[in-house]
Amino acid sequence: MILEMKVPSPGESITEVEIAEWLVSDGDYVEKDQAIAEVDSDKATLELPAEASGTITLKAEEGDAVAVGEVVCLIDTSAEKPEGAAVVAKESKNEAKSEQPKESKPTSQTYATGTASPAAKKILAEKSIDPAQINGSGKDGRITKEDAVKAVPSMGQAINTDGRGVSRSKLSMLRRKVAERLVSAKNETAMLTTFNEVDMTPIFELRKKYKETFKEKHGVSLGFMSFFTRAVVRALQMYPAVNSMIDGKEMVSYDFCDISIAVSGPKGLMVPVIRNAETLSFKGIESEVKRLAIRARDGEITVDEMTGGTFTISNGGVFGSMLSTPIINPPQSAILGMHNIVERPVAIDGKVEIRPVMYVALSYDHRIIDGRESVGFLVAVKEALESPVDLLMDNAVEKALEL
Repeated sequence: MILEMKVPSPGESITEVEIAEWLVSDGDYVEKDQAIAEVDSDKATLELPAEASGTITLKAEEGDAVAVGEVVCLIDTSAEKPEGAAVVAKESKNEAKSEQPKESKPTSQTYATGTASPAAKKILAEKSIDPAQINGSGKDGRITKEDAVKAVPSMGQAINTDGRGVSRSKLSMLRRKVAERLVSAKNETAMLTTFNEVDMTPIFELRKKYKETFKEKHGVSLGFMSFFTRAVVRALQMYPAVNSMIDGKEMVSYDFCDISIAVSGPKGLMVPVIRNAETLSFKGIESEVKRLAIRARDGEITVDEMTGGTFTISNGGVFGSMLSTPIINPPQSAILGMHNIVERPVAIDGKVEIRPVMYVALSYDHRIIDGRESVGFLVAVKEALESPVDLLMDNAVEKALEL
């Protein structure tokens, strides 16, 4: 029996995926539920498991965009498992990656190859595109007018490589979607950014005193993210406009705080969501941050875990960023940027002291959030972080940390 394997729907509103990598080769014997491919959607990278055991025939190439419901491979379920098939398949896959060069279809090279027709040449000149960058689809590789019309100029002026090495790689569907969303956020929102600074001394002292006990008790570290998340939740409750979105001609405000946490994954930027953060303790937030970060790092994060956030926290400080203007994660209306912590001279009671200071930035959509709300929100975050015992722990540190 021949089983047709079709692309399953990774989530609502997703109509196509891209074959990022086949984990098996054509003709391999696969076991049921074995991961046979990694597929990229515009929101996440997911593994495609075999629906049955048998010999596989691939129907799509790596890099192909395939519609949800389209057949990507066939599995002959009547085929018997060859002795040592799994080992052979794995070894042959590794050999193909490490030793064998990728084969390409032979092409007929003539004087016409890479030559633009007069009409195509004119169009490429208007676009400032070098014909050498175009793969012609005409006879013997000639560049046609249609090729020129479809050609998209790269950013900036063409670079004269003078024979120096250049490589090209296709952007993943996830990376392309991120790019589209970032450009959309810049073009479709009235984005402004306000800044402040936070004296991190109180949090440093709390972590120094309790981090070992906290880790022994709960199995997770007492990091900065729990303090920032709780500070953000408090500020969102004080300034509900920041926890709102525009929907057509309406403003939609939320009674809950689903906090998106921007993290860097192997496939690019991931933004998993901490659901109902207003109900979570320090332990609950740290445990959820760890769980989501591991899933993002291992490529196991799902679409559902990355959608529906009402506010985003981005920590550029882990990469050494001193200051930035983070871009809003649409359809949200605001994002908080954390940065690195540096010892700086600070005036305290008329005297200069050296304190660990973090610059923070709030980018917001001015269409829905006014200056009063944006500045007030960031000041509320600063106050909570500089007085965590009073404002985040109700003057009961050990109870708040569940020690």
